[in-house]
Amino acid sequence: MPANPFIDESSIRYDGWRIVAVCFLVATFGWAFGFYGQSVYVAELHRLHGWPTSLISTATTCFYLFSALLVAFVSEAIRGIGPRNCMLIGVVAMASAAAGMGQVTAVWQLYAVNALLAFGWAGTSLGMITNTLGLWFNNRRGMAISLALNGASFGGIVGVPLIVAAIANFGFSGAMMVAAAAMIVLLVPVIFVFVGPPPAQLHAVAASRVDAPSATTIRARALRDPAFLSVSIAFALVLFAQVGFIVHLISFLDPVIGRERAAVAVALLTAMAVVGRLLFSTVIDRLNQRLASAISFASQAVALAIVINLHNEIALFAACALFGFSVGNLITLPALIVQREFAPGSFGVLVSLITAITQISYAFGPGLIGLLRDASGSYALPFYGCIGLQVIAAALILLRGKRGRS
Repeated sequence: MPANPFIDESSIRYDGWRIVAVCFLVATFGWAFGFYGQSVYVAELHRLHGWPTSLISTATTCFYLFSALLVAFVSEAIRGIGPRNCMLIGVVAMASAAAGMGQVTAVWQLYAVNALLAFGWAGTSLGMITNTLGLWFNNRRGMAISLALNGASFGGIVGVPLIVAAIANFGFSGAMMVAAAAMIVLLVPVIFVFVGPPPAQLHAVAASRVDAPSATTIRARALRDPAFLSVSIAFALVLFAQVGFIVHLISFLDPVIGRERAAVAVALLTAMAVVGRLLFSTVIDRLNQRLASAISFASQAVALAIVINLHNEIALFAACALFGFSVGNLITLPALIVQREFAPGSFGVLVSLITAITQISYAFGPGLIGLLRDASGSYALPFYGCIGLQVIAAALILLRGKRGRS
């Protein structure tokens, strides 16, 4: 899409930056309840009801898989009822599921609540945020998405500790009710007030191009397009390794440096994800984004090799920092590659499709890494497997193929 002379996206007065702030808040709650909160739910439900961890974790996997199917259609939902209504539905579903999680007393209820949580995740996570910001930004889209998605890291740094503190004071049921109420009270008015119609110029161009071809046709063409497949498969492999490694990091570090220092290492990794995203946001729209992705993949592979082979505390902290530096950017880069290489009218559909593909992939990461760890007796084998996936992905992302036409 050519630059629009009537819209100055770099101006601090541009309305799009209000939408970035709203998306930051939505991401904070979305990741706190939908992504990082899953570890809290597993621990509390096991403690309260004595259900096997594997049973509760299976419900989490079902949540990721079902929400991946929903995310694939986010762009059509936004086109049909608008970003404001989609966000509101997502927030209400997320808050309702959070409140319901605290009331679960039977296994079937857990699966039902996770199904509702999937609707909330689809309406508050990556697909919703990138599609929404795509309606307000073109030239500064990379910066806008990067800044908004810092809310995802903020949800892990601040949101989860607050939930845990609330559980200590109000119990699991009471804490989830309070958290759900806070989400409704804070987000619903903000979305109502600040999320209006997108700029007429950008919306008109996007709408005219999305109408032809249809979303179904765009998806079908993309899944036969080497340029699209090289992006989606590469990021699916990387996020499988990334999510699996992060989930198992404390378990790996605990016997090496102790639980307290392991928690510090995870916090450092998360903080570096914010630093990396902030630094990249200033230049990410001008980079060779495939090359930047490959370098990020390779840096994570190096970090994993250090973690496996060096048990020195300083080296482990440095490796976690190196790994974390690219964690946030690997969420942002697929959308920017799609923007640069594919037709503007297909942006929303293709970003939603990539998000669904990668989410299906990383849903199995923690479980498979756990199985390999149990079978081999250590984390060396599964972590070396993650290094292999990172290296394959780094080579694959550079195989651009012919220019995408989806």
